[in-house]
Amino acid sequence: MIWKIRRRRRTTEEIPIIRSRVAIFGGTFDPIHTAHLTVAREALTQFGLSQVQFVVAGNPPHKTGVSTPYKHRMRMVELACEGIPEFVPSRIEESEEISYSITTIEKMMNMLGPEAKLFFLIGSDAFSELRSWYRWGDVIRSVEFIVVTRPGHNIVVPPGATVQRLKTLALPVSSSEIRAKLAAGEATAELPAPVMAYIRENRLYGWNGSAGIPA
Repeated sequence: MIWKIRRRRRTTEEIPIIRSRVAIFGGTFDPIHTAHLTVAREALTQFGLSQVQFVVAGNPPHKTGVSTPYKHRMRMVELACEGIPEFVPSRIEESEEISYSITTIEKMMNMLGPEAKLFFLIGSDAFSELRSWYRWGDVIRSVEFIVVTRPGHNIVVPPGATVQRLKTLALPVSSSEIRAKLAAGEATAELPAPVMAYIRENRLYGWNGSAGIPA
């Protein structure tokens, strides 16, 4: 007797690979304020991001005069991001070494793996200085930029860079103005409440505690 063996035809269903879409949002965050959070929320929504990594600069090459210790700036970012799982405080630049963007990008790519798509969330003023960055050619090949633009403000895109524009309402908030208010003893609604409380507790930015927190 001859037995006939039926071979089952294998069906290979393609399983779609879900790529995480992660934005690096770097800065001194000295201190982090509501405009930072608004920009991150808008980018998250408009570009379908999985998360925004708030990378607190350790020793940025293009900024001088960052006097607030890293541990305080980092803690304020952690407080501001609490309760928002898509906002991730990152210590990837916690070092005394100069924190070049390409180094941060490479570390982040190694951490997230090859399936992740990496974005770089940046203001238009900083983006205009891109050609002065260390290994800027490698930077533009590694990430897709989300550039925060002001109404009526045009940006020049270097050849080879992929850019998405995040058009926001005017957000007239600056960290330097906030620091000046705090030094004058003025509490400000431009800071998340937990951040303002931390500043008061640790007497940061010359806070003298003479004014109360606005309602």
